[in-house]
Amino acid sequence: MKAALTGCRCRWMTLVVTCFLSLVLSAAVAEETSTHWPLPQAKPEDVGLRGDVLSKIRSRMEQFVADKEIAGAVTLLARGGKIVHWEAVGWADLDAKTPMQKDSLFQIASMTKPITATGLMILVDRGKVGLDDPVAKYLPEFADVKVNGRPPEKPLLVRHLLTHTSGLTGSQRTEATLAETVAKLARDGLTFEPGERWAYSPGLTVCGRIIEVVTGQSYEEFLRREIFQPLRMKDTTFVPTAEQRSRLARAYQRTPEGNLVPGGGAIWLIEDAGMRAPNPSGGLYSTAADLARFYQMVLNGGELEGTRILSSEAVAVMTRVHTGDLVTGFTPGNGWGLGWCVVREPQGVTRMLSPGTFGHGGAFGTQGWIDPQRKMIFILLVQRTNFPNSDASPVREAFQELAVAALAE
Repeated sequence: MKAALTGCRCRWMTLVVTCFLSLVLSAAVAEETSTHWPLPQAKPEDVGLRGDVLSKIRSRMEQFVADKEIAGAVTLLARGGKIVHWEAVGWADLDAKTPMQKDSLFQIASMTKPITATGLMILVDRGKVGLDDPVAKYLPEFADVKVNGRPPEKPLLVRHLLTHTSGLTGSQRTEATLAETVAKLARDGLTFEPGERWAYSPGLTVCGRIIEVVTGQSYEEFLRREIFQPLRMKDTTFVPTAEQRSRLARAYQRTPEGNLVPGGGAIWLIEDAGMRAPNPSGGLYSTAADLARFYQMVLNGGELEGTRILSSEAVAVMTRVHTGDLVTGFTPGNGWGLGWCVVREPQGVTRMLSPGTFGHGGAFGTQGWIDPQRKMIFILLVQRTNFPNSDASPVREAFQELAVAALAE
């Protein structure tokens, strides 16, 4: 009897320990998943890529770190809905010697613009906003907007805001609220007739305010509910939490002597977080894993893992050229979609990409591009404030070159 009780007690203890370890393991997996929510991962060969070529990306990025071109980088490549390359090199903080991690958080600056455009296109999908509606329909402060002191010959339309053909110019920095920001932009007026030419602008900031007026929600809350939560983009935010700040990659500028020192350039984008209105033109922080989920949704035609964010028609409209023959963008051969830069004629830094590739860069050298012909997503995250032209940086060029060179077919 005593032996039977002892055996029963041992089995009971074994069961308890097993359950406890299972719960701990499940919690660890849940914590990891809640942090990253990555797309499925696969071997390069499973999606028609050569792993031996992709393996060279790390050493190339490490060389940029050694040359003090950047402090560190996270690179991610996906094809066919699966991540085939995702690595971190260098330092998130040079002074503290904090290594860059795959879940390091970056200020993505103007990579915010396509996300804002997606938010507005959700409302277009729902019939709440029309691309050819006058902006003044939603924002009365634009009813009397002037072009160099005189009334415009044609109305300022919503699509002009999305394509940087509005005539708005000047700083993309926000005021205390988006309402105040937009009122100031309307007072400042336009520098050319809407649709006449392309000039990088705070037009997407105005789109953020339209979202607020139409929905009755704050701009950031609308994005959270309609994009970030459904796509499980856990680390995409305008104001990082204390935990997220512990993973933040620090921004550096390169001195004439070739050293990296903190600060410089558009550092106000980082300093403004939580101090001014969330910036629809450049205020988001994110990670490679989160951005991959957003880009895959777009590449899928508006849906990811059974969750639909946009109609396929809206995605098609967003990602085609709307600017005709106007000269646009920061590299040659580009046109502009609705919040997206579109490669019309690949050349220079885009020469390896397919025509119709679309994406956007950021002031700190971050890049996110989607090649729909090849079903490929390219994500490069760095925090360098004074590239001469971040869209044409040698870091972007090298990453894309190796990624495309890995195509096996």
